[in-house]
Amino acid sequence: MSQEINFKIQSDCPSIKQVLAYLKDIRSITCNQEKGSSASLPPQNFLGLLKSLSETLLSAGFGREAEALADVYGISTLSTDFGGLGYNTNAQLDQKEEAEALFLVSAWLEALNSADRSKAPATHLPSRPEGRRSMTLSEKIFAAHDIDRRGEVKPGDVVRVNVDWIMASELSWKGMESAYEALGKPGIFRNDRFWLAGDHVVDPRIKDIPQVKALVRSSENARQQFKMTEYQGMNYTIMHTEFCRERAQPGMLVIGSDSHTCSAGSVGALAVGLGVADVTMPLITGETWFRIPESVNIKFINAPSPGIGGKDTILYIMKELKRNTVAADRVVEFTGPGLAHLSCDARFAISNMTTEFGGVSGIFVPDQITFDFVSRRKSPRHKRNSDYFRPDEDAEYAATHVIDLAKVESFVARYPSPDDVVPVSELEGTVLDGCFIGACTTAEEDLILGAMVLEVGLRKGLVPLKHGKRKVVPGSLPILNRLKTLGLAEIYTQAGFQIGVPGCSYCVGMGADRAGEGEVWISSQNRNFKNRMGKGAIGHLGSAATVAASSFGMKITDPRPFLDAIDQTRLREILGSQPTNAPKTSPVYIEPGQRSSAQTARVNQREKKQTLSPWNGNLATGNPVESFLPVSLPDTQDIRQGRVQCLGDFIDTDALAPSEILTSCTTNEEFGQHCLKHTHPHFRSLVKDGFNVVVAGHAFGCGSSRENAVSALLGAGVICVIAKSFAFIYGRNQPNLGLLGITIVDESFHEAAVDGTSIDIDMDRFRVRIGEREWPFEFSIMEKELIQVGGLSNAFRKFGSKLFEVMCKQTKVHAGDTLPNDGCGNGQGLEW
Repeated sequence: MSQEINFKIQSDCPSIKQVLAYLKDIRSITCNQEKGSSASLPPQNFLGLLKSLSETLLSAGFGREAEALADVYGISTLSTDFGGLGYNTNAQLDQKEEAEALFLVSAWLEALNSADRSKAPATHLPSRPEGRRSMTLSEKIFAAHDIDRRGEVKPGDVVRVNVDWIMASELSWKGMESAYEALGKPGIFRNDRFWLAGDHVVDPRIKDIPQVKALVRSSENARQQFKMTEYQGMNYTIMHTEFCRERAQPGMLVIGSDSHTCSAGSVGALAVGLGVADVTMPLITGETWFRIPESVNIKFINAPSPGIGGKDTILYIMKELKRNTVAADRVVEFTGPGLAHLSCDARFAISNMTTEFGGVSGIFVPDQITFDFVSRRKSPRHKRNSDYFRPDEDAEYAATHVIDLAKVESFVARYPSPDDVVPVSELEGTVLDGCFIGACTTAEEDLILGAMVLEVGLRKGLVPLKHGKRKVVPGSLPILNRLKTLGLAEIYTQAGFQIGVPGCSYCVGMGADRAGEGEVWISSQNRNFKNRMGKGAIGHLGSAATVAASSFGMKITDPRPFLDAIDQTRLREILGSQPTNAPKTSPVYIEPGQRSSAQTARVNQREKKQTLSPWNGNLATGNPVESFLPVSLPDTQDIRQGRVQCLGDFIDTDALAPSEILTSCTTNEEFGQHCLKHTHPHFRSLVKDGFNVVVAGHAFGCGSSRENAVSALLGAGVICVIAKSFAFIYGRNQPNLGLLGITIVDESFHEAAVDGTSIDIDMDRFRVRIGEREWPFEFSIMEKELIQVGGLSNAFRKFGSKLFEVMCKQTKVHAGDTLPNDGCGNGQGLEW
């Protein structure tokens, strides 16, 4: 509905008139220029006029529009080191500068429409309702975002959920863009909740390479096309760094096209990395689906030694518990009294490497430390949407493990596995060719500590050897600015380190920084798989402090003597952890809301008639296998035949789709030409010879979120992957792209499935046959729907933006089955 505001403009500024046109066209607010009206805009430059107009809108009752213009003013005048445009408030803007500010005005006003289109947020409760089952932290966040607002969820439930944020890098967006365009460019759900950062490949040194120019152009096009409000361009921040520092809030549900999206769990957000297609859909629709995972509890006790932070803590966790074991396909929740000794930066490193641990996500229970961290943010909009949940005291965890922080020391994860962790003393003296401090897991606290270790060494008279390479890459320009302000950037330079622009650098080994073949490195990055830092390079993992201590003599060195020499009072002052007498405001914990009692009664009445669930098994017997096996065969049979090719445990996506091809290949066939070429050079020729059913061990598809791994298998000619377990993101990518993936843990099957064995996969009877023997497998209705329709993109073409709603309802059953409950709160069942 159109509304009017009257004021007098004492300026002929064309740009301010364009702002008034935006207000009318985008927000239906007509601004009348009437002589003698009470409000006026004095003659100023464009930014001054914009600020005055914001104040006028506020006084007239248009608070949201006023805030939008105030945000544009703030961004325009903010330093480029902090994501702003850096314009001088007292100077006249040139034509290009005014055009940029006008673009922001249109984007921020459009963001108000974008927010208006969103579903109303759930109403939360002050306490747990009587009779409601206990829930973990992640279950509560899922329940709070459940579109059906049932008030509670449990492991195994399938829910449609609202999504708060979508994240992408310039590299993953290129793939998302292709998926988006193939769907007919349907528009995105919220232009103010899409975070796109240029970090993986882009670097000023290679800006003229055609593939890099294409990535930049693609990201810039997205900004313009979607009128993105949250965009700082290339090499401003590593994707996760400033998102966690300034945007993610407790209780949010974040979806990103990168496996380290889970970093936002450091502030109590449930953040999950998915594949490109899986992220494109909620970007368009604002929602996605999840089968609620189990949760595992890591309970921290006691305090770590000075200088021991998040990196050594997560390495210790993986040393004790190993990756892809207790965390596999589960959300890892970090609790316990030891949280009081872990800063948000330390929590960031731990949450970040939960993906290496094997978890769906890692999340810390938000507390006073979280509350204070969020409260220090610059923008009010990134503080006010926080929802503080915590697990119930009687929450049911799949497992609970106690981690004593007092036992954490400086560790090194030996190449090529992030869980082959030993005390640094066991590798002390290992000769190095390179030292790298950086990657998303290395937070500001780590960079500061690394610099102070170097400062101690320089003060002791240590001189960096001329041999070797030293590189430090801060996670964002704001962090680099702080290091410069503190004089610590100069310390890095004095110690022989080259300071790079924010980006992934050596951690992905596919941009300007690549370790040489045969070189041995120690790095504070999060992943050290084969060929990760560069083809044939060897990378060990450690904390920034360990890398810094090792850099002087270019050999692995225990940082403890350096850490002991640091002035801890000064360190606490720099980190802002000194105690103060200022009064504190504390977080208020809430509970997910639920449907009204009348709605619940109707649902309960409906569910009394249900006898079988495709997700939770037979409700009477609890038998999960029966729920997936048909009662009678359909008229036509779907039997897939091939021969077995065996692979081992932990086949990672970096091997399935090597990093050096990610910017050059586009089709499945192109990716397929490189599948496993570094680790299994005969794989592709064997597939061509008919060995097209992969049988593997645990955690198939671990590592990066790149769905190109599935594309490569499809392009090579693989028709099915059967494994003891799949990594979470990869496991979702398979049906999303139409590749059949089956989990079979029975050892007798793996003993029978030797190389070259003929195998039949009966999709109607849910059984695999080798010779005269058969093995059943569980297969969700949603997965079968996706594979039959050919993946998520085809599902969107068929069902449009309602695809998750329709596919949750479209539960196919065999004749005679009673299968009303699909786990999405729907009761319809369709027959074959």
